[in-house]
Order: sequence, then C-alpha cells, then structure tokens
Amino acid sequence: MAQAAAGKTNWFAIWVSVAVVAVVALVIALVVWMNNAATDPGTPPSGSGVNQETGAVVVGSGEQTLDTYIDFMCPICNQFEQTYGDEILDLVNNGTITLNIHPIAILDRYSQGTAFSTRAANAMYCVAEADPDAAVPFMQAMFKNQPAENSTGLTDDQILEIAKSVGVEGIDSCVTDGTYKKFVTSMTEKTPIAPGSSGIGTPTVAVNGETIANSTIPAKGQFATLFQ
Repeated sequence: MAQAAAGKTNWFAIWVSVAVVAVVALVIALVVWMNNAATDPGTPPSGSGVNQETGAVVVGSGEQTLDTYIDFMCPICNQFEQTYGDEILDLVNNGTITLNIHPIAILDRYSQGTAFSTRAANAMYCVAEADPDAAVPFMQAMFKNQPAENSTGLTDDQILEIAKSVGVEGIDSCVTDGTYKKFVTSMTEKTPIAPGSSGIGTPTVAVNGETIANSTIPAKGQFATLFQ
C-alpha cells in the first residue's frame, strides 16, 4: 500500500505549483506593464513646429538659441513674457536666435484638481502641430487670459476659443482628449534646474544650451546682450 501510494501522482501538488507559477508570471507581467506605463513618454506632436526629442516648440532659425520653460499658470512666466517678449521676437525676426519654447506643467496643484497647467501645455502642442506660426500668438493670448493661481483655470472650451482667436480650429479632440498629456509630463521631468535652484521652476531660461539663473537676466531693453 505504501509503495502504491508512493507511486501515485500528486496532482494536487502539481496544480498548486502550476497556479503559483501562473500567479508569479502574472505579477511579473503586471510589474512590467506598470513600469512601462510609468516611463511611457507619450506620443510626441508631429510636424515642423515641435522638436520631438526635446519637446520644444521651435520658432525661427537663428544660429544662437534661447530656450524658455514656461507654465501657463505661472504669474512670473507671464511677467517674463510681458517684459521681454517683444525683444525676444525681435531677435527671432532678425535671425539672431532660434526660440525654443517648452510648455511644461509644474503647477497643476494650483488649479483645484483641473490640471490646468498640463491641459494648457497640451493645447500649446495641439496648436503648434496644427499651425506652427500660431504657436507664439497662442502663447501670448494664453498669458493675456491667464487665470489666477488657486482658481480652476480655463476650461477646455475657453482654451479652444483662444486657439480660434489666433486662427486655429479643428483641434477640439486633441485638446479635450489630452492627446499630449503624457508627453507634457515626460518633457516636464527633463526640465533643467537653474543655478541656485533646488528643483524645477518656471520660467527657466537657457542661452545657447546653458541654463542661467533668472537673477542674471538683464534689465528690460537689454535682453539682446545675452547673445553678444
């Protein structure tokens, strides 16, 4: 009897082992999926208006470069635009610089759960993809209509109206679906840290690839000296 029992196949143990292996495989697959989801950079915008590698909305074709990292909820970014915007565009138009605008999102926590910073940056990409020439006018109009921090921000419909005001239509699904939200998050994480700062901030400015402290930005009317 003992020998007969010993010769029997222990199907219970086999099925338990199979189940354990299946669970382990499922856990591994889940971990891999979660890791991939967490590191997924998202789909980059297409077209000539966006550098898919850096996430910059590209304006102009000058030999020197100015990179600006902005959050549409950031009041200091708005001040930067009002102070230096015209001078920067002069440098673009006279062929001195290529302007690389990086719409990022670090202030979602100040829009009462509506993720305005991310939605606005996503919309900037939607506009730049549809009409690169409208990117700067859209940015200017967004700052002109900038909501206060700790408000709910602009709605998607309001953002679409601003896009329409600068001549861009047909991007409704891109804006409302948040087509480039993951890409915004991925690019935000790559924002360089300015000298003297402890973390990512806005605006962040880089001249010819070198990030500079905001305290070193010259007075109004003297911005061009950064490229001399």
